[in-house]
Amino acid sequence: MKSPKIAFVALLVFIAGTFTFSQTSANTSKAPEKQAKVNVYYFHFNVRCATCRAVESEAQADVKELFGNDVSFASYNLDEKAGEAKGKELGVSGQTLLIVKGNQQFNITTEGFMYARTNPKKFRQIIEEKIKPLL
Repeated sequence: MKSPKIAFVALLVFIAGTFTFSQTSANTSKAPEKQAKVNVYYFHFNVRCATCRAVESEAQADVKELFGNDVSFASYNLDEKAGEAKGKELGVSGQTLLIVKGNQQFNITTEGFMYARTNPKKFRQIIEEKIKPLL
């Protein structure tokens, strides 16, 4: 019975991502948090399910293990002012897992919600495949 729930959550995330994401951003001129070449941002709200938490923890661990200091990871709560401001800067208004290099943005929210809990190895592979060419 888990499959319908997972499919429904994935569909909701996909729909939300469609409205909150653009492949490239016209304005990401602010300096990144660190001197990293690539930044990964996870945006969430106060209320979070187990999958939401897994997306954040798996992405953060994978980024650190795979890329060390070359890629930064930051998590923002969109219900807080700092998170809302960062979301506005990057054109995000809902739960999103975003890879950013310069003015390029890659949304891997759907993949995160599909694999973070059920197939973390696949999720890690996707993260690596998306970030490696950017370094």
